[in-house]
Amino acid sequence: MPRRLFKRYMPDPTSIREHKSLRFFGKLLHDPNLWHLNRHSVARAMGVGLFAALIPLPLQMLLAAALAIPVRANLPIAVSLVWLTNPLTMPPVFFVTYMTGAWLLQVPPRTLPEELTFEWITDQLATVWQPFLLGSVVCGVVLGVAAYFTTLLYWRWWIGRQWRRRKGRCSGTHAAATDQQAHAQQVQHRGGHQHERDGGTDTDVRDT
Repeated sequence: MPRRLFKRYMPDPTSIREHKSLRFFGKLLHDPNLWHLNRHSVARAMGVGLFAALIPLPLQMLLAAALAIPVRANLPIAVSLVWLTNPLTMPPVFFVTYMTGAWLLQVPPRTLPEELTFEWITDQLATVWQPFLLGSVVCGVVLGVAAYFTTLLYWRWWIGRQWRRRKGRCSGTHAAATDQQAHAQQVQHRGGHQHERDGGTDTDVRDT
């Protein structure tokens, strides 16, 4: 079932509870609903986690946990998904979100210099932060909603598939048992006819 798939890759719950950036929530982390693996909790975690991953904040895990707790999403999955945006993936991901925001605001996007420096980034923040933030929020919402419904549909498809397989195995077992019963009846029926023929032969021999 999908539960096994998610459980295989989700982080250890103990490490999540003891993470220094999440200790702020205290007893809220002891809610058992945050650790269940079911269709709705996993779907909510996928939506919350991917939304938080696209928000350009230094404490994305804190944001993911803050969103997961009130909606009772699976906390380990929601928190672990924020690592999809890491130092390797951040440049292309945030470039796409910036271009999306610039398109929505109808402002010409800034072109990157030949040499990207920290000074250039700080100088441009005053003009790019609005499309950058807007694009991040919009892309996060779209991706989160898509992940939520995709997870629900995938979970339902998987359960239906397993049910059909189980039903097929039960039907096959029932058919095999029926065939064996019919074969046994045929053998018994043939044996009865053979016994009658043998009895008739014995009578004929005695009569002669």
